[in-house]
Amino acid sequence: MDIEAVRTFVAVADAGQFQEAAVDLRITQQAVSKRIANLERVLGVRLFARTARGARLSLDGQAFLPHARDVLRAVDRAAASVRPGERTLRVDVLNRRIAPALALQSFYQAHPGIDLDVVTLPDANAPNAIEAVLAGSIDATFRSVPVSPRDLPDRIVAERVLDDPLQLLVGPEHPLASAPSLNPEDLTGHRIWIPGIKQGTEWAAFYDELTEAFDLRIDAVGPDFGAEALMDAIAGSSALSTLVGSGDRYVWPANHGLRRIPIMDPTPVYPHSFVYRSGNPHPALTALRRHLLESRPTPPDNLWTPSWAS
Repeated sequence: MDIEAVRTFVAVADAGQFQEAAVDLRITQQAVSKRIANLERVLGVRLFARTARGARLSLDGQAFLPHARDVLRAVDRAAASVRPGERTLRVDVLNRRIAPALALQSFYQAHPGIDLDVVTLPDANAPNAIEAVLAGSIDATFRSVPVSPRDLPDRIVAERVLDDPLQLLVGPEHPLASAPSLNPEDLTGHRIWIPGIKQGTEWAAFYDELTEAFDLRIDAVGPDFGAEALMDAIAGSSALSTLVGSGDRYVWPANHGLRRIPIMDPTPVYPHSFVYRSGNPHPALTALRRHLLESRPTPPDNLWTPSWAS
């Protein structure tokens, strides 16, 4: 069934005349008559009775009209779902508790009228997330990108917008718990537990270089039962610790007594890039990119990043 013929049928029904419908649709009266004739042929019924005053709906036309309106509304909704400026802006974050998710929340608070969908792609590393951007299933993603910009796919842009300083998270009985700050060398010999590190991901590449740079003992052994289980284990241990970003948002019971200790001189930072496809015309994407660049925090004077982020 021709959608434009259905749209023409509704226009004639509303106007009551072929000529007025033609003016509303900005086509000729002959084109209106042809579309209606074709639609009647497809349906096998007469939709209008022609009169001296114009066009009057037949009984079949009256029965068809509400369904025709439903069809047009569905078509308009489908078009709006993919039309830049009308559809939802979809942005992927690795985890809803880390700094990029908070940056998105800040953007939305500054632009509350924007229709924003924050998603977390399942089991997606940086290459898979970039493929999703290319395919158009998401508009952008926050990722650490462990390749040179010249090695990215065509039309993919990665802008480093957020360097998140790492902190050591320990329980009250840990030997480093009372330190106001730490150097990376202070962590040597201490067990840093980060369950869930998957080889082949950008965060595994980050921790591999961090371990080698400062002779750390990062342990990924065991299943990842989530942040709450990790916090529980650290709170009750004098040996376990983990690394968190200073911009990460975690909540734990007050009786856990956990300590977040800054790491300095140098400060290891996790580099987050905003990855999008050049030429994406969604106006909210432009607004988000501008917000991220204007609100980008000042990085520490003495920082460490992996070699591929330098």
